[in-house]
Parts: sequence; structure tokens; C-alpha cells
Amino acid sequence: SFGAEYDGLNGEMGANVPLCSSMSNGSICCDRSSIRSDICFMKGDVRTHSASSSLILYTSRLGEDTIKLENEVLQKEKIRPYTRKWETSTMNTIDELSLILKKMNLGIDHKCDVVHDVPAVFFSTGGYTGNVYHEFNDGLLPLYITSQHLNKKVVFVILEYHDWWMTKYGDVVSLLSDYPPIDFSGDNRTHCFHEAIVGMKIHDELAIDPLLMEGNKSIVDFRNVLNQAYWPRIRGLIQDEEREAQLKMNENVTSLDMKKPKLALLSRNGSRAITNEYSLVKMAEEIGFEVEVVRPDRRTELAKIYGTLNSSDVMVGVHGAAMTHLLFMKPGSMFIQVIPLGTDWAAETYYGEPARKLGLRYIPYKVLPRESSLYGKYDKNDPVLKDPMSVTARGWEFTKKIYLDAQNVRLDLMRFQKRLSRAYHYSTIKKNRNSHPQQL
Repeated sequence: SFGAEYDGLNGEMGANVPLCSSMSNGSICCDRSSIRSDICFMKGDVRTHSASSSLILYTSRLGEDTIKLENEVLQKEKIRPYTRKWETSTMNTIDELSLILKKMNLGIDHKCDVVHDVPAVFFSTGGYTGNVYHEFNDGLLPLYITSQHLNKKVVFVILEYHDWWMTKYGDVVSLLSDYPPIDFSGDNRTHCFHEAIVGMKIHDELAIDPLLMEGNKSIVDFRNVLNQAYWPRIRGLIQDEEREAQLKMNENVTSLDMKKPKLALLSRNGSRAITNEYSLVKMAEEIGFEVEVVRPDRRTELAKIYGTLNSSDVMVGVHGAAMTHLLFMKPGSMFIQVIPLGTDWAAETYYGEPARKLGLRYIPYKVLPRESSLYGKYDKNDPVLKDPMSVTARGWEFTKKIYLDAQNVRLDLMRFQKRLSRAYHYSTIKKNRNSHPQQL
């Protein structure tokens, strides 16, 4: 964790006072204290100028009786509005904005093409966008954290705008803002705002710190937004499932069969795939689960994935970006993460701890060397197998090359069966309890 930040423009910080919590009209304030992200605030007559990648704040305040010429720059800040500040190579790919404070000029070049009566939040969908983990961790969650206290009375202005991103996440974005988003570089009109937040706040990996949120909102509240966003589509999927269930009832399927706990297996292709996946599915079915294999890709409708996981009692998958979909599981459900060699820290940090905060029952399954495809590539006494921590300590490039990009797993099914049996027992009790609420 890089630590937590404050809750936005005039937001709350518990015992600490935010750097930019009190701003006068006609001023720019930037907080660069976090290692994760910079965030700047502009208050007054804020106008966009996309041609020069600038936001200009005009002021009539001069201060100290100093004579200033019209259009003279009084203050200038630069910011890349993305939440991976510590990764220089990544940040260098993010469009940079200039925030400029100028003396008021009543000339025609100051005219507004579009006047907004609500604040704006400027952010980028560049960087690692395209990877579902980063789309949520670096984008949607920070957007929620930064804007939720504005109660949807906010305009999102997006740098490095992608149509596909809006298609994928538009249902979520529409629940955070009552206004259509603006493509900053694609819209050359001058947009005028009375306040602007440039950049976003981020608390931790797939996490929201309630102590830093207005109303003590948590990751569960964010999940409720996802549920609301996808519920109209999910309702249609549920109706289809109910029709299928009715057909099965008409075929004299017992009620016990209809109440099988559901297990969603997130399948991987390429690296970190489960090579005996078919046998795993058969074993889970023999234990008593209804199994659905989910193979998400960039073209998969997110609502369908949400619908599947929202209705599942257990989610199983190998450590990787797709584990981000744990956000779609209902609190109280179970998450089994298969942890390949050399990924212990990342698995716990990026998915284990967030799962617990969401209220999931989390079961880690750390593969043994003999369950890894690396077992046949290295000597049994090689540090790659015997001491992965010593290898990962050498740097990210070693972790990626050896453990992330060149490793598959073949589960010891007898060993893994213990986790599945435990999950089945827990899910059966939970499902029966929910079926008989009078016993609670």
C-alpha cells in the first residue's frame, strides 16, 4: 500500500486537513504528496483549450498591488491525470495538461462555447487501459472515489478517449454522472466550468478506505453501483434462466438438483492456464457443484460476466487480471485463488486482501513445485522452484519472464479437492439457510 489520500474538493480527511481543502475563488491548488497520483483543483472561471492541452483559469485578483498585463500568466502547473505516478515509463505515455492562471481579459478569445453549471473531473483512460484489472483499479474505482461526493452533478472530461471504453463501462459511468462525458482532444469547443478536479484519487489495490470517504462509503457501495448498472441486463438473463429452470422442473428434475451450489471457473489461455481444467470441472461436478466455465475476453459483454458471477456461490481462478471480476461476486460468496509459484505477494495484495474487504470468503491455493510447468524446466534444487522469493526480489522483469509469462499449472486434484469440498459444504449450508429464512 502507498497509503491513503483525502476525499476531494473540500472533502474529509479525518484528523488531517487536506492541502487543498480551503481554496479562494480564482486559484489553483495541486497536491503532489502522494506517490500514487497528483491531483489539482481549479476554482473560478475555468475554460478548456484542447488545442494546447490546457485549462485556463481567468482571474481579476492580482494581489500585492502588482500591475499585471492582460493575459499574463500568473501561475502554471502541469499534470498527467492518471493514477500510476510512480511508474515513470507509463506516465510518459499519458497526455499532459497545463493548468494556467491568467489575468482576466474581456476579449472575444475568452468566450465560452458551452457553459456548465456543475464541476468537472478530468482524467485519462490511457496507460494500462485494455487490462481489466487496471480498468477498475486505475480508472473506475478512482473515478468513484474522486466524484461520488458530488452526487452525479459532475461532468467527466476524458483524455485519450476510447469509444470501446465507453461502450464497455458507459452503464457504470452514467451512474456516477448525470451528464454525457466529453472527449477532451476530440472536442475543440471551449467548455467553461466554475470548478475543476484534474486527476483522481486512489486508496489502495481494488480498495476504498471508508475513513476517507464522505458517508464512509466502502468497496461494497462501489459494488452496489456495479449491480445497479448491470441489473437491467441481468434481469433479462435471469428471466431466461428461470424459463430454462421451469423446463427442467417440467422434466421432473428434483428440487435438490435445482439447488446445487454454482461454481464459476475463470479459464485462462496461454500462460498460467490450468492444463487439467477438464478433469477439474468433472471433479467439481462430482462433488455436487453446477459448474460454469467463464472465458472472458475484451469482446465479452461485461453484464453477462457480472450475471454469471453475481449468481455464483464460488469463483475459482488462477492469479491474473481476470481475478478482478471478484468485484462481481456477492459478499458472503467464496473465492478460491490458485497461486502459481512466485506470485504469492501479488496474489495477496491485488486480490486476496480486496476479496476480504468486499466480504468474500477467501481461500488461497498455493501450488507446489510439482504442480507447476516450471518443474520440468528447472533442476529441483534451482531457486526458481525452491526459493521463488529470491528470484522475484531480483526485479519485476524476472517475475514477469519466469513466473507470469512462462508458467502453467496442473492441479493436484486430490489436494485441490479438499478446498472444493470445503467450499461445497459452506455453500450448501449458506444456500439452504437462505432458502429457509425463518430458521435464521
